Amino acid sequence: MTQTDDTTLPLDLHRPEASPPRRRLFRKRFLLVLLIPVLMFSGGVIGMYFQPPALQGFYALTGLQPGGGAESPIALPPEIEMPPQMAETLLPSDVVGLARIMPRGDVAVVAAPYGAGDARVAEILVAIGDRVARGDVLARLDNAQALEGAVLQAEANLAVRQATLMQTRSAIEASRAEAQASLDQARASAAEAAASLERTAALTERGVSTTATLDAAQSRATEAAQAVARAEATLARFASLAIDDQPDVVVAARNVAAAEAELARARMDQGRAEVRAPIAGTILNIHATPGQRPPGEGIMEMGDTGQMMAEVEVWQDRIAAIAPGQPVEIVADALGRALRGTVDSIGLTVGRQGLISDDAAANSDARVIRVLVALDAASSTVAARYTNLEAVARIDTGASERAAP
Repeated sequence: MTQTDDTTLPLDLHRPEASPPRRRLFRKRFLLVLLIPVLMFSGGVIGMYFQPPALQGFYALTGLQPGGGAESPIALPPEIEMPPQMAETLLPSDVVGLARIMPRGDVAVVAAPYGAGDARVAEILVAIGDRVARGDVLARLDNAQALEGAVLQAEANLAVRQATLMQTRSAIEASRAEAQASLDQARASAAEAAASLERTAALTERGVSTTATLDAAQSRATEAAQAVARAEATLARFASLAIDDQPDVVVAARNVAAAEAELARARMDQGRAEVRAPIAGTILNIHATPGQRPPGEGIMEMGDTGQMMAEVEVWQDRIAAIAPGQPVEIVADALGRALRGTVDSIGLTVGRQGLISDDAAANSDARVIRVLVALDAASSTVAARYTNLEAVARIDTGASERAAP
């Protein structure tokens, strides 16, 4: 047997060239896979802490809020950009918070009366800036004519019921007089029948009158006595009770009372056509026009601007330093000057931050307590034109210590 050349074999039996070891390459890939979660976690932490412009732009574009997808997002103190004049005089003991200027008792929403239904606004009787007293009519609705018609109908119904009561009383009095007359007549007839019976009995004893005549006289006397009994019973039905206690009169009087109640309700319903001021104050805004259905946010807004207040949101860890009577300085670019006041009251609940900046990536889950500040007379006059203006408040918590000797 001859030796066959390798080139003639159908399969390529040449040994391939030696390949590099794979264990080292596998280890590098494994390390790279382990580094990916670390890099992602580090990037998330850095992004949440620094919030670069690209991340802020993403939040602004998508409308997402940092921590909005978590049931309990991380609550951080609100970031407050203080005006330069306030930052220059800031003391270590001062507490700074975002503030909202508002009237005493906050803004009152003037809504349509209860039960107004589908009524539209007929006319607005005030303008923005008008000072009104509590109970003044601010607007009228177009259901006034229908409600006035209901009042007229109730008045007519009451008049009919009153006439029925008078008629019933007159009928009872007439019936009583008639029963008395019938009794008098029956008694007279009974007396005459009794006298006739006596005469007939005497004549019968002397043999002048017959027994049949005596029986007839006896029957007439009995019938007359029964007539008296009936007349007395009829009179007793009317005379046993006073006129106003008679059953028919009581029913008629109850009908009159029901008609009076219906009229009173109809007159009260007339108030559904009038929009009245719930408090004494100034008209701040008007949301409706004649012919429009009262909007859900109310027909208008008003507030007691005679005494302006400021609602300050204080971070929960700093509320312990706040006390009533502490001086407060409020600054905003729109005011042109600083407002002065004192702490009036401190809230009893911790809530989420309500005054936030326009930055979509800013923290909006800060836990704050609301503190009410009463402005002094001069500051209140200035702030009366700036309801709901956002400002920065500085509470001087160390004023009492510095004033003490």
